[in-house]
Amino acid sequence: MAKVAVIDSGVHPTHPHIMAERLLPGISVLANGTVLTDPRETLDKFGHGTAVTAAIQELAPQAEVLPIRVFRDGLRASARALATGIREALEAECDLINLSLGTTNPQHAEVFALLAEEAAERGALIVAAFEAEGQPCWPGSLPEVLGVGLDWDLPRGEPRLSPDHRMVMASGYPRPIPGVEPRRNLYGVSFAVAQVTGWIAARGLSGRDAVMAACAELRTPLRAGAD
Repeated sequence: MAKVAVIDSGVHPTHPHIMAERLLPGISVLANGTVLTDPRETLDKFGHGTAVTAAIQELAPQAEVLPIRVFRDGLRASARALATGIREALEAECDLINLSLGTTNPQHAEVFALLAEEAAERGALIVAAFEAEGQPCWPGSLPEVLGVGLDWDLPRGEPRLSPDHRMVMASGYPRPIPGVEPRRNLYGVSFAVAQVTGWIAARGLSGRDAVMAACAELRTPLRAGAD
Protein backbone atom coordinates (compact mmCIF):
# COMPACT_ATOMS: atom_id res chain seq x y z
CA MET A 1 0.00 0.00 0.00
CA ALA A 2 1.51 3.31 -1.09
CA LYS A 3 1.83 6.26 1.25
CA VAL A 4 1.43 9.52 -0.66
CA ALA A 5 2.20 13.03 0.55
CA VAL A 6 0.17 15.72 -1.19
CA ILE A 7 1.90 19.09 -0.82
CA ASP A 8 -0.81 21.55 -1.75
CA SER A 9 -3.59 23.60 -0.12
CA GLY A 10 -4.71 20.88 2.28
CA VAL A 11 -7.82 18.77 1.86
CA HIS A 12 -11.47 18.98 2.85
CA PRO A 13 -12.32 15.49 4.17
CA THR A 14 -16.10 15.87 3.76
CA HIS A 15 -15.95 16.46 0.00
CA PRO A 16 -17.86 13.69 -1.83
CA HIS A 17 -14.81 12.84 -3.98
CA ILE A 18 -12.58 12.32 -0.93
CA MET A 19 -12.18 9.00 0.88
CA ALA A 20 -11.59 10.44 4.33
CA GLU A 21 -10.78 7.05 5.83
CA ARG A 22 -7.59 6.96 3.72
CA LEU A 23 -6.38 10.36 4.95
CA LEU A 24 -3.60 10.55 7.52
CA PRO A 25 -3.41 13.41 10.06
CA GLY A 26 -2.08 16.31 8.02
CA ILE A 27 0.27 19.18 8.72
CA SER A 28 0.53 22.80 7.64
CA VAL A 29 3.74 24.65 6.76
CA LEU A 30 3.94 28.43 7.00
CA ALA A 31 6.03 30.59 4.68
CA ASN A 32 8.87 30.75 7.23
CA GLY A 33 9.00 26.95 7.52
CA THR A 34 7.04 26.69 10.79
CA VAL A 35 5.15 23.38 10.97
CA LEU A 36 1.64 23.28 12.46
CA THR A 37 -0.24 20.10 13.37
CA ASP A 38 -3.60 21.57 14.37
CA PRO A 39 -6.20 19.77 12.16
CA ARG A 40 -7.94 23.09 11.52
CA GLU A 41 -4.79 24.35 9.82
CA THR A 42 -4.84 21.60 7.18
CA LEU A 43 -8.39 22.23 5.93
CA ASP A 44 -8.50 23.25 2.28
CA LYS A 45 -9.99 26.74 1.93
CA PHE A 46 -10.26 27.00 -1.85
CA GLY A 47 -10.48 23.47 -3.23
CA HIS A 48 -7.25 22.92 -5.14
CA GLY A 49 -5.65 20.42 -2.78
CA THR A 50 -8.96 18.62 -2.42
CA ALA A 51 -9.26 18.24 -6.20
CA VAL A 52 -5.64 17.04 -6.46
CA THR A 53 -6.21 14.49 -3.69
CA ALA A 54 -9.42 13.31 -5.35
CA ALA A 55 -7.57 12.77 -8.64
CA ILE A 56 -4.99 10.61 -6.85
CA GLN A 57 -7.58 8.66 -4.89
CA GLU A 58 -9.65 7.99 -8.00
CA LEU A 59 -6.73 6.04 -9.48
CA ALA A 60 -5.27 4.66 -6.23
CA PRO A 61 -8.13 4.25 -3.75
CA GLN A 62 -6.06 2.07 -1.41
CA ALA A 63 -3.25 4.59 -0.99
CA GLU A 64 -2.79 6.42 2.29
CA VAL A 65 -2.66 10.19 1.79
CA LEU A 66 -0.76 12.64 3.97
CA PRO A 67 -2.02 16.21 3.33
CA ILE A 68 0.69 18.85 3.69
CA ARG A 69 -0.70 22.35 3.35
CA VAL A 70 1.67 25.01 1.98
CA PHE A 71 -0.76 27.06 -0.15
CA ARG A 72 -2.84 29.39 2.00
CA ASP A 73 -4.15 32.41 0.08
CA GLY A 74 -3.60 31.14 -3.44
CA LEU A 75 -1.34 28.84 -5.45
CA ARG A 76 1.81 30.49 -4.15
CA ALA A 77 4.17 29.36 -1.42
CA SER A 78 7.68 30.22 -0.35
CA ALA A 79 10.55 27.97 -1.41
CA ARG A 80 11.18 27.36 2.29
CA ALA A 81 7.62 26.11 2.77
CA LEU A 82 7.91 23.78 -0.23
CA ALA A 83 11.26 22.46 0.95
CA THR A 84 9.95 21.96 4.48
CA GLY A 85 6.93 20.15 3.08
CA ILE A 86 9.21 17.72 1.23
CA ARG A 87 11.30 17.27 4.38
CA GLU A 88 8.17 16.46 6.43
CA ALA A 89 7.06 13.94 3.80
CA LEU A 90 10.43 12.22 3.95
CA GLU A 91 10.35 12.12 7.75
CA ALA A 92 6.89 10.54 7.51
CA GLU A 93 8.39 7.84 5.25
CA CYS A 94 6.12 8.56 2.30
CA ASP A 95 6.67 6.53 -0.86
CA LEU A 96 5.43 9.26 -3.20
CA ILE A 97 5.53 13.03 -2.80
CA ASN A 98 3.05 14.89 -5.01
CA LEU A 99 4.05 18.49 -5.60
CA SER A 100 1.74 20.30 -7.99
CA LEU A 101 3.99 23.23 -8.69
CA GLY A 102 7.53 24.32 -7.82
CA THR A 103 9.82 27.28 -8.39
CA THR A 104 11.46 28.66 -11.52
CA ASN A 105 14.01 30.58 -9.42
CA PRO A 106 17.44 28.92 -9.93
CA GLN A 107 18.60 30.27 -6.58
CA HIS A 108 16.58 27.49 -4.93
CA ALA A 109 17.82 24.70 -7.19
CA GLU A 110 20.55 23.50 -4.80
CA VAL A 111 18.17 23.09 -1.85
CA PHE A 112 15.74 21.04 -3.93
CA ALA A 113 18.57 19.02 -5.46
CA LEU A 114 19.72 17.94 -2.01
CA LEU A 115 16.19 16.97 -1.01
CA ALA A 116 15.70 15.07 -4.28
CA GLU A 117 18.92 13.14 -3.70
CA GLU A 118 17.84 12.27 -0.16
CA ALA A 119 14.43 11.16 -1.40
CA ALA A 120 16.07 8.86 -3.96
CA GLU A 121 18.34 7.42 -1.27
CA ARG A 122 15.31 6.71 0.91
CA GLY A 123 13.44 5.08 -1.95
CA ALA A 124 10.87 7.88 -2.18
CA LEU A 125 9.85 9.49 -5.45
CA ILE A 126 8.97 13.16 -5.87
CA VAL A 127 6.44 13.79 -8.66
CA ALA A 128 6.28 17.44 -9.72
CA ALA A 129 5.66 19.80 -12.63
CA PHE A 130 8.61 19.70 -15.05
CA GLU A 131 8.23 23.30 -16.21
CA ALA A 132 6.14 26.41 -15.76
CA GLU A 133 5.38 28.60 -18.80
CA GLY A 134 8.30 27.06 -20.66
CA GLN A 135 10.81 27.61 -17.84
CA PRO A 136 12.46 24.72 -15.95
CA CYS A 137 10.76 24.15 -12.62
CA TRP A 138 12.47 22.90 -9.48
CA PRO A 139 12.33 20.25 -8.21
CA GLY A 140 10.42 18.82 -11.21
CA SER A 141 13.26 19.26 -13.71
CA LEU A 142 15.85 17.50 -11.53
CA PRO A 143 17.07 14.08 -12.73
CA GLU A 144 16.05 12.31 -9.49
CA VAL A 145 12.51 13.71 -9.69
CA LEU A 146 9.73 12.51 -11.97
CA GLY A 147 8.84 15.59 -13.99
CA VAL A 148 5.35 15.85 -15.46
CA GLY A 149 4.07 17.82 -18.42
CA LEU A 150 0.64 18.59 -19.92
CA ASP A 151 -0.92 16.84 -22.89
CA TRP A 152 -4.57 17.82 -23.34
CA ASP A 153 -5.07 15.10 -25.97
CA LEU A 154 -4.47 12.25 -23.54
CA PRO A 155 -7.33 10.52 -21.73
CA ARG A 156 -7.42 11.06 -17.99
CA GLY A 157 -5.52 8.42 -16.04
CA GLU A 158 -3.39 7.31 -19.01
CA PRO A 159 0.05 8.95 -18.77
CA ARG A 160 2.62 8.58 -21.53
CA LEU A 161 6.33 9.18 -21.88
CA SER A 162 7.15 12.43 -23.70
CA PRO A 163 8.71 12.09 -27.18
CA ASP A 164 12.06 13.36 -25.86
CA HIS A 165 11.87 10.99 -22.85
CA ARG A 166 12.47 13.84 -20.41
CA MET A 167 9.13 13.69 -18.61
CA VAL A 168 5.80 11.92 -18.33
CA MET A 169 2.81 13.58 -19.97
CA ALA A 170 -0.76 13.47 -18.65
CA SER A 171 -4.11 15.17 -19.01
CA GLY A 172 -4.61 18.37 -17.04
CA TYR A 173 -8.22 17.75 -16.09
CA PRO A 174 -9.22 16.73 -12.54
CA ARG A 175 -11.90 14.24 -11.61
CA PRO A 176 -15.06 15.49 -13.38
CA ILE A 177 -18.00 17.03 -11.57
CA PRO A 178 -21.34 15.87 -13.00
CA GLY A 179 -23.04 18.64 -14.97
CA VAL A 180 -19.97 20.90 -15.00
CA GLU A 181 -18.01 21.54 -18.21
CA PRO A 182 -14.32 20.51 -17.81
CA ARG A 183 -13.12 24.03 -18.66
CA ARG A 184 -15.34 25.50 -15.95
CA ASN A 185 -13.69 23.28 -13.35
CA LEU A 186 -10.12 23.53 -12.06
CA TYR A 187 -7.55 22.33 -14.59
CA GLY A 188 -3.83 22.54 -15.35
CA VAL A 189 -0.51 20.83 -14.76
CA SER A 190 -1.36 20.23 -11.08
CA PHE A 191 -3.85 17.59 -12.16
CA ALA A 192 -1.46 16.04 -14.65
CA VAL A 193 0.95 15.59 -11.73
CA ALA A 194 -1.81 14.12 -9.57
CA GLN A 195 -2.85 11.64 -12.26
CA VAL A 196 0.73 10.44 -12.66
CA THR A 197 1.09 10.08 -8.88
CA GLY A 198 -2.14 8.10 -8.66
CA TRP A 199 -1.14 5.93 -11.62
CA ILE A 200 2.20 5.10 -9.95
CA ALA A 201 0.61 4.42 -6.56
CA ALA A 202 -1.93 2.04 -8.07
CA ARG A 203 0.81 -0.01 -9.75
CA GLY A 204 3.28 -0.15 -6.88
CA LEU A 205 6.11 1.20 -9.02
CA SER A 206 9.27 2.34 -7.28
CA GLY A 207 11.74 4.96 -8.50
CA ARG A 208 11.90 7.29 -11.48
CA ASP A 209 13.50 4.81 -13.87
CA ALA A 210 10.84 2.18 -13.23
CA VAL A 211 8.08 4.70 -13.92
CA MET A 212 9.73 5.96 -17.10
CA ALA A 213 10.17 2.39 -18.32
CA ALA A 214 6.51 1.58 -17.57
CA CYS A 215 5.33 4.68 -19.46
CA ALA A 216 7.59 3.81 -22.40
CA GLU A 217 5.90 0.41 -22.69
CA LEU A 218 2.41 1.89 -22.99
CA ARG A 219 1.23 1.35 -26.53
CA THR A 220 -1.34 4.11 -26.98
CA PRO A 221 0.06 6.97 -29.12
CA LEU A 222 1.35 10.02 -27.33
CA ARG A 223 -1.00 12.24 -29.33
CA ALA A 224 -4.02 11.61 -31.48
CA GLY A 225 -2.85 10.61 -34.93
CA ALA A 226 0.74 9.89 -33.87
CA ASP A 227 2.53 6.81 -35.21
